[in-house]
Amino acid sequence: MAVTFQSSTPVLRSTDYVRSRAFFTDILGFSVVEEGGDPPRFGIFARDRAPVFVNAWDGGPPPSPGGWDAYIHVDDVDALHEALSAAGANVTRTPEVTVYGMREFEVKDPDGNVLCFGVDADKT
Repeated sequence: MAVTFQSSTPVLRSTDYVRSRAFFTDILGFSVVEEGGDPPRFGIFARDRAPVFVNAWDGGPPPSPGGWDAYIHVDDVDALHEALSAAGANVTRTPEVTVYGMREFEVKDPDGNVLCFGVDADKT
């Protein structure tokens, strides 16, 4: 039996849930799908068809060194880059076409998680 993976949901660790919630809702434009805890320390956020889990239980570990913590496929990298820059996101790499055929850029969240937003370069 063949299994096809359709998407993934990153689980990002946070040291401050309230700050992370504000980042995902106010800066990135995600909506809150569900929260857990009293006060909340876990949240599921979504924008269009891209969910992200944020986990602040036990204060979260320090960010992983190097690499991405989430890769989110979007349909218009340049428009998103412009909107996030205007909203004050910490853009750490501006849009560029990669050697592997994606047009992408990176944003760092308040806990140091690196989010990469990308689209197939052929679709731009």
